[in-house]
Amino acid sequence: MKGLPMMRPSLQISILLPYLCTDQFFSYPWKRNCCSSFSAALVHRRHTPYMVQPEYRIYEMNKRLQSRTEDSDNLWWDAFATEFFEDDATLTLSFCLEDGPKRYTIGRTLIPRYFSTVFEGGVTDLYYILKHSKESYHNSSITVDCDQCTMVTQHGKPMFTKVCTEGRLILEFTFDDLMRIKTWHFTIRQYRELVPRSILAMHAQDPQVLEQLSKNITRMGLTNFTLNYLRLCVILEPMQELMSRHKTYNLSPRDCLKTCLFQKWQRMVAPPAEPTRQPTTKRRKRKNSTSSTSNSSAGNNANSTNSKKKSAAANLSLSSQVPELGALQSCSLNPGRDGALCHSTAVTPTGQFKEKH
Repeated sequence: MKGLPMMRPSLQISILLPYLCTDQFFSYPWKRNCCSSFSAALVHRRHTPYMVQPEYRIYEMNKRLQSRTEDSDNLWWDAFATEFFEDDATLTLSFCLEDGPKRYTIGRTLIPRYFSTVFEGGVTDLYYILKHSKESYHNSSITVDCDQCTMVTQHGKPMFTKVCTEGRLILEFTFDDLMRIKTWHFTIRQYRELVPRSILAMHAQDPQVLEQLSKNITRMGLTNFTLNYLRLCVILEPMQELMSRHKTYNLSPRDCLKTCLFQKWQRMVAPPAEPTRQPTTKRRKRKNSTSSTSNSSAGNNANSTNSKKKSAAANLSLSSQVPELGALQSCSLNPGRDGALCHSTAVTPTGQFKEKH
C-alpha cells in the first residue's frame, strides 16, 4: 500500500483497520488472504443496487426535460429517448377534437421528435404530475395506471399561459435495472388554459387584446406543431420498414418498395408450415399400370401449378399491388413556421422523385 513503509501485508492491514471499518462503502478485494480478525471486523459492505419506484422515473424524466436548453439538438433528444424509452417502445395519444376522436401511435424512432415539437410550439417548460397511481408487477414488466395525470406546459408565446392537460396515463416499464418505458398511453379528457390576472389587468382597457387573450392557444392541450407532427406520423410510421431497408442495404426507394411488396406477397401466398410427421413403415406393393398413370398425371398437375406460381411471381406488378404508388410521398420532418409542411417528395412508378412545395 502506498504511503506506508515496507512491511508485511498483515501488519499494514492491522494499522489501517480502524480507518477502513468506518467507511461503509469499503470492500477489500483480497479478503481470503487476510487474517480472521480482519474478516470478522469488516462487516460493512457496499449495498447491491435496488429497484427504484416507477413514479421516480417520471420525476427523473421531468428533471431531464427541465435541463433542456435552446441549443439542444437532435442528439440530445435521442439521448433523452434512449435513457427513458426501450428500443421497441411505443407512444400513444388519444383525444377528441371537433371532427371526432383521434388516436395516434408512434414508434421509438419518432418519439424524440415528438417531445421536441412540444417545445418548438412555444412551450418553455413541460412536466407530468401523477396522483393516486396504481402499480402492478409482472414477470418482466411493471404497469403504472394513473387516472389523475396532469401534463403541465408553460407557454411563452404567443402569450404567457399555463396549460394543464388532464387525463389517464398508462405506463409499462421493463422490470430490470434500467427500468425504461415500453408503452406509453395518454388519454386526454380535458384541459385548462390559465392566464395570470396581472396580464388581464394590464390590458383591461384594450378590448382587442382581451379578445385575443380569450382565445385558446392549444387544442386539447396540444400545440399545432405537435398535432401536425402526429398527422405526419400517420404517413411516416408505415414507412419505417422502407427507411430501415434503404439505410441497411442502400437500395433505391423503388427497389425497397419492390422487395417489401414481394416479401409480403410471399407470406400471403405461401401455405402455413405443417408439423413434421414421422415416416411410417409400410410393406412395399407392386405398382400396376393404373397407379403409374395416375401418379404421372398428378406429377404433371403439380409441375403446371408450380410453373403458374413462378410466372405469377415473375409478373408481379407494383401498380396492381399498390394502386396508390404514384401518390406515395416521403414528407420532411421540418414543419414550417405555422406548423405546416415545407415540401414533400413524391415517388413515381418509374422510380423518379418529384419535389412538391
